[in-house]
Amino acid sequence: MASVVIAAEYGGPEVLSVIDAPAGEPGPGEARIAVRAAGVNPVDYKVYSGAFGRDPASLPLRLGSEAAGVITAAGPDAVGPAGALHVGDEVIAYRAPGAYASELVVPAQALVPKPAALSWAEASGLMLTGATAWHCLVATGVSDGDTVLIHGGAGGVGTMAVQLAVRAGAAVIATSSPGRHRFLRDLGAAPVAYGPGLAERARELAPGGVDAALDLIGTDEAVDVCLGLVADKARIATIAAFGRAGQAGIKALGGGPGADPGTELRMAARLDLAGLADQGKLRVFIAGTFPLAKAGDAHRAIMTGHTSGKIALIP
Repeated sequence: MASVVIAAEYGGPEVLSVIDAPAGEPGPGEARIAVRAAGVNPVDYKVYSGAFGRDPASLPLRLGSEAAGVITAAGPDAVGPAGALHVGDEVIAYRAPGAYASELVVPAQALVPKPAALSWAEASGLMLTGATAWHCLVATGVSDGDTVLIHGGAGGVGTMAVQLAVRAGAAVIATSSPGRHRFLRDLGAAPVAYGPGLAERARELAPGGVDAALDLIGTDEAVDVCLGLVADKARIATIAAFGRAGQAGIKALGGGPGADPGTELRMAARLDLAGLADQGKLRVFIAGTFPLAKAGDAHRAIMTGHTSGKIALIP
């Protein structure tokens, strides 16, 4: 039996509980993994909060979408993006619905080799934010010599986007609270504080202009500053301000209304992300870990918006 986190009703973190459920046997093109860590993301609590609807028929809800673990069984034709899968392989699972569990059966195509350079917690937090950041940078055409403004640079997706943009040869200006400026400098970005005068402060850091911008937080301030600094709207993307995106004519990416999910691009990026992480060229920052049974506490932590890195659940 596997330990599985569920939401039996819609509400806050108090509706979460852990139940025992059969782990199941992998069928053709599937594998079962013993989960060593499961990544926690804001979308996880939005699912049971009712933000995406409150269909009673969907209850109970299993949570999570990314994990890292060891293959314990492989079905026939279990071939992942990097090749055939075998018992004992250390892997990252993404996308892996129901990842908040001690054991999980997933499609083989969801499994990529775990970078040896990453801990289990780090590996469990690499893919969702990494693939989202990758999509944002590709969609806005960020490349060598560009100057890019990243709103929310110290957040989960922002941290990945900063690292990837710097690696691509772009100059990065990243917004955050002042307490995270040193962290952003260490990643290679020029930090700038939120608040009145943000556009002017960003201009001072980019005398040659801003070529592209990513809004990763969804505030009106972020969208307005993007529009004020970037001439080409095709080089502005948001993963949060979906309503403003339609009104302003900028790109909406991800799972929101009218957004481009970029599914194929994001899934194709997994091996590249794992490779960069394995070479020490892409870091995952862990703010903390919680036992699987404390998933509600993990969600309360990220709901504050003040965590400085990813949170992982440890079965």
